Amino acid sequence: MGNKGLKLATVGGGCFWCVEAVLQRVNGVEKIVSGYTGGTAPGKPTYREVCSGLTGHAEVVQVTFDENLISYKDLLEIFMTSHDPTTLNRQGGDVGTQYRSVIYYHDENQKETAEQVKKEIASYYEDPIVTEISALGTFYEAEDYHQDYYNNNSSQGYCSAVITPKLSKLRKMHAEKLKPLSTN
Repeated sequence: MGNKGLKLATVGGGCFWCVEAVLQRVNGVEKIVSGYTGGTAPGKPTYREVCSGLTGHAEVVQVTFDENLISYKDLLEIFMTSHDPTTLNRQGGDVGTQYRSVIYYHDENQKETAEQVKKEIASYYEDPIVTEISALGTFYEAEDYHQDYYNNNSSQGYCSAVITPKLSKLRKMHAEKLKPLSTN
């Protein structure tokens, strides 16, 4: 990714629509692709297959970010405080291994940073953090209709009930790290 300090991060924290909507608003995030990784089923999985819980894949987002504007550590701190990293294989009403809290690292530095953030953020929560930290395997881009989902469907019931409150929390907790409202 060498250009302009651009790096990749891959994380999952429940439905990828939620994680995408939150991280899109972070200053320094250039691009987000929703997708799947971490599974064992052969071939490119479909949304229906991943939702069955039988492929082992997690719903994730792959984030292209400018490390000159946002550090990997800060990005992970925002991610870890925008979902519940203490619930195993669930986020709210979304239940199954495909909704696990996970950080897929791209190199050893990212692994070390992820482990550090996981330890540091533990004091924010009463229950133990169950976020998985694993090496990134093959990333599969999700179907087109999952990309930029909240921005294209914000009035949909799930978006209004689940994602909009996450964005409100994001603005309260991390306002100084967000893009100006006009670009959200």
